[in-house]
Amino acid sequence: MFIITPRTIPNRAALEFRQTPRRFLGRSFVWPRRGGWRLKARVIFEVELLRYLVALAPFAGMALLWRDSALAIAQAPALMVLVIYGVEMRFLRLSPAARDALLNPAEQDRMGDLLAARGRTILTRIGARGRLTTGTLHLVVEQSELARVAPLTFVTVQSDDGPAILDLSDQDQTLIRDTLFAPPLTEAEMQKLTLARKDTVSVISLELRAIPAHARMAALTGLA
Repeated sequence: MFIITPRTIPNRAALEFRQTPRRFLGRSFVWPRRGGWRLKARVIFEVELLRYLVALAPFAGMALLWRDSALAIAQAPALMVLVIYGVEMRFLRLSPAARDALLNPAEQDRMGDLLAARGRTILTRIGARGRLTTGTLHLVVEQSELARVAPLTFVTVQSDDGPAILDLSDQDQTLIRDTLFAPPLTEAEMQKLTLARKDTVSVISLELRAIPAHARMAALTGLA
């Protein structure tokens, strides 16, 4: 899970947008300031051009081994396109039938309800801590549709005021990490829900005026 906020990426220009939800996958490249090598490698793997180059590497290898046939190998675009299609659509992604078999409608509803409940809890505590009183917050959970590699999840808290992506404190980021993907709705299970819904973005919204007084009081006293 990569929590995107001004504190966690070096390029703040990537956070500019005009309407919610702000999407990143396939639209903007964001690089984590922190996080282990696995997260960074997974972010790099999401770049389509790099995957295409990896898929076509055997053609480059054959051209180097059989130089007399290099021109013929380079002039086989249909085969190259077929290789890319096979890797991207048949290997890395699930077929529509495989997606439908991941979760039945009841399981999708149960997991969706759990995600919504957790999202509202997170937004309530973030809004109360920040003493925000007007507007709407959105917890945006965006996942890669690549199914046969480790899940990649971008999480942002977006505000209609601006609109803008909130600058989350370390405490807020810890809250998201501890709450959002606790069992039974782990990040891997969330990926199943994402693929079954055929929608890479899940949005949970909360009007700030709906935050109860006891939640604001708990935030003021340091209990939340």
